[in-house]
Amino acid sequence: MADLFIIGGGINGCGIARDAAGRGLSVLLAEQGDLAQATSSASTKLFHGGLRYLEYFEFRLVREALEERETLLVAMPHISWPMRFVLPMHPDMRFESDTPTSRLLSRLMPWMQGRRPAWLIRLGLFLYDTLGGRKILPATRTLDLKTDPVGRDLRPEFQRAYEYSDCWIEDSRLVALNARDAANRGAQVMTRTRVTRAERMGDHWQVTTEGPGGPTTHRARVLVNAGGPWVSDVISRVARINSTEGVRLVRGSHIVTRRLYDHDRCYFFQGTDGRIIFAIPYEQDFTLIGTTDQDHTGTPSEARCTDEERDYLLAFASRYFAKPVTRGDVVWTYSGVRPLYADGAKSATAATRDYVLSLDEAGPPMLNVFGGKITTYRRLAESALAKLAPFFPAAGPVWTARAPLPGGDFPVDGVAALRTDLLADYPFLTEFWAARLIRAYGTEARTLLGPARSAADLGRDFGATLTEAEVSWLMSREWAERAEDIVWRRTKLGLRLTTDQVAALDAFMAEGDDIRLQEGTYGA
Repeated sequence: MADLFIIGGGINGCGIARDAAGRGLSVLLAEQGDLAQATSSASTKLFHGGLRYLEYFEFRLVREALEERETLLVAMPHISWPMRFVLPMHPDMRFESDTPTSRLLSRLMPWMQGRRPAWLIRLGLFLYDTLGGRKILPATRTLDLKTDPVGRDLRPEFQRAYEYSDCWIEDSRLVALNARDAANRGAQVMTRTRVTRAERMGDHWQVTTEGPGGPTTHRARVLVNAGGPWVSDVISRVARINSTEGVRLVRGSHIVTRRLYDHDRCYFFQGTDGRIIFAIPYEQDFTLIGTTDQDHTGTPSEARCTDEERDYLLAFASRYFAKPVTRGDVVWTYSGVRPLYADGAKSATAATRDYVLSLDEAGPPMLNVFGGKITTYRRLAESALAKLAPFFPAAGPVWTARAPLPGGDFPVDGVAALRTDLLADYPFLTEFWAARLIRAYGTEARTLLGPARSAADLGRDFGATLTEAEVSWLMSREWAERAEDIVWRRTKLGLRLTTDQVAALDAFMAEGDDIRLQEGTYGA
């Protein structure tokens, strides 16, 4: 009998599995599709405190997220890194009308007419710099856009900006590496495995799954529902429990364009409607723009960036960039559904990004995970284990803070040195190839390349630096089974590969699917 059965292979499920396995608990995790197939691969790819959440007085959430930025940078310097964000100022910038800050200023300073004044933004950035005990990241500074290079790509009316720190994260790789570390510590991770029924049976849960091997029955002392957008379905349809708690499904859509500027800083754009978007350097040759906030109807798997959302993002960005961003610049779109806790907020933007952990003790315990954001996934996992501590008195203490994920055992400023050493030892690599491998695998890039002395030693070339050696690695160690798992989640090489190349990769993986069963890398 397992200690925990976790439903959901997104960041919350895999984060809880890793934490629990590291404390000595026996863990089973089932994911109906691929790891990070839904919300956890469709984020804006940021570890950030959430500057705009200060307008909603979400001080605890922002403080926790800010504290986590540097904790996570140390644990995963290959897949996360600091970035500087440029926030141009303009008097037309407005609050959303229903934020607590907007309502307060409307009463105290009605002449402001909903504007976001520069002094208030600077106050917010002062809080942003200080709430989380910042040590690694540089502080906010003021920029003159007439002289700073970041101003060259903006329209001339933007003459001043603030520049502050946040962090990038490769979101779907974060999930895969948490799953790998959980499996290395004894957890059993089952992908393409749907939970069809969960029943309380005396002192334990009996969980029925439908996976590649057919129906299977498992037993566990505690059930953890980390179903993300499907969390309510798990409660009502799988466990058949009546509950008044639920989620508000909010769709966040993004567009990826050709590279719009040459520097490595990001832009934080404020709209006249109170919304904000980011424009972020992406995958070396592209720019990521997002996100929207729209209430989502239909199933989470149906989330798509609509034409209206695409055009909204294009128009928003074009109000800032000197050269308008057009449909012809867009090379890819993606959309995900955030499962926000249903707190009764009037708008999707105002709904809380905080997480809620609800423990049902009407028999063997069931922990339901509502909401959350990728930045605080580790703290969420710690909080989940704290909730479950009374049921597992022999479990180990907290341990995940700054504990490196696979490949992350090097200094936070050590990426350049790793890349230089890799190029020296494997001279057949290009700069792009070496940078991509280090940013995906960190110190394990060398293990992946092994004794290779030429590109031919890595086996078949699938295009865009993807080789048979890397595909085999991802199948045997990271649960990749189909081409889309690799080209859109373990990497973003789908931006560079042709349709025929992806089809050839898919055919290869279908023929070699038994690779993933080697070495017992899928857990105990």
